[in-house]
Formats: sequence, C-alpha cells, structure tokens
Amino acid sequence: MSSVTVKSEPAAEAVAQHIEARILEGSLRPDERLLPERELAERLNVSRSTLRDGLKILEERGLITASNGRGSRVARIGTAAITDPLIAMLARHAEGADDYLEFRAIAEAAAAGLAASRATDIERDELTACLERMDRAHDRNDPAEEAAADAELHLLIYEASHNLTLLQIMQALAGVLRADVSQNRSRLFAIPAIRDLLRQQHRAIANAILARDSAQAEAAAREHISFIRKASREIREAEARLDLSLRRLQGGGVGMRARS
Repeated sequence: MSSVTVKSEPAAEAVAQHIEARILEGSLRPDERLLPERELAERLNVSRSTLRDGLKILEERGLITASNGRGSRVARIGTAAITDPLIAMLARHAEGADDYLEFRAIAEAAAAGLAASRATDIERDELTACLERMDRAHDRNDPAEEAAADAELHLLIYEASHNLTLLQIMQALAGVLRADVSQNRSRLFAIPAIRDLLRQQHRAIANAILARDSAQAEAAAREHISFIRKASREIREAEARLDLSLRRLQGGGVGMRARS
C-alpha cells in the first residue's frame, strides 16, 4: 500500500490529527490495533520519534491506549461518558435493556434510510459479503457465527449512513447493556424458526439499502428491532415467572417449607 504523507507544523500534531480523523470516520474501530510502529511511520512518511510523539498526544486525549510491548489500540471512546452511574443503574434492570432496544429501533431506522441513499459501492459490497457470511453460517447451523455476522451487519449499516455522530454514539453504546441483549440474541439464534425469520429480516434491510429504497430500509430496520425487543421482553418475562415458581417451591430460599 502507498504511504500517506503527513506534513505540517508541528509534525507530531499532524500525525495525531491524521489518526484522529480515521477514528472519527470509523476507518479505525474501537479496540482495533494500529499498525506496528515501523510500518505506521513509513505509511505516514514521518520519523519514528515523530510518530511516538503523535501517539502520545492521542493517548493523552484518550483516543488510543498503549499496551506494553504490544503496540497501540483505538480506545473505546465515549464509553466513559455514556456509561455513567445512571446508565450503569439502568443496565441492572430489565427496563434498561428494553429502552436500549427502543432507542435502537429509532436510530437504526434512521441509519438504514441514510445508508440507502449514501452507501458507496465499497460499502454495498461489504453489506453483500456480510449477507453471504450470514447465509454460510445459517447453512452450517452455526448460531455463534451467524450472530457475529448479525452484529457486523448492523455496524456496516451505521458506517454506510455516513453520519459520524450517529456512528460514534452507537459504537460507544455497543457495550451498554450488551450482556443482556447478547444473551437474548444467542437464545434467539438457537431456535431454528426464529433464526430463519431473523435472516429474512436482515436480508430485507440489506436488500432495501442495496436497492437505494430509503423508506423500505427504514421500515425493515424498525420492524427487525421491534421484533428483537418483543422477543427479548418475552424471554425475560418467562424467566421471571420460572424464578418466581422456583422461589415459591423452595420457600424463597429462607423458609423451611415442609416436603411432602
């Protein structure tokens, strides 16, 4: 790959701004490892000492994290601000997961509509490749890989929206309530009939984007997240009923109920 010339004063700040721009636009994702120091310096056409100074600036800004002897990674930017005590409290309650999915239905419908009108040919190819990955996992009966392709598809839609604020907020929110949502998604993918339905929903969203049909893309995305929200709520309610039945059977775990 060709090098990228970074020239301005001071040089270290130019390096920092160049990498920061790649993070903002989503070319560098949270937790992604940067190129090795020597290769990165060559790519940016700067000395290794200038590169180190630029990376130090980014580290001080909280945009990258350095691992001892293992290079640098993009930080999970935004999570510190978004996961404050209020959000952490919401994450401990079922309503928090439900509200998160409600928010996603709004944000993802908008993102899909924007992607339909703004996606580049490269992004359209990435969406197509992701659908093919999902189909292969489905045909191999591999729920874990299919769920991973699902997560990737949603991220690609946010990237194809070309709204940097929307992309960065949703990347930062990815870890919020992730345990509950991911757990429910894993359960949904374990049910063959629902896996078939989810694949149809994902294909409907992607096909509308590929057809440049913004209205249909918005509707398909909203329908998909609404289904996930409804199914997740039903899973939680069923588990709550089962837990209550078990507690009653066991005297709440603190009583000495007589055994027949």
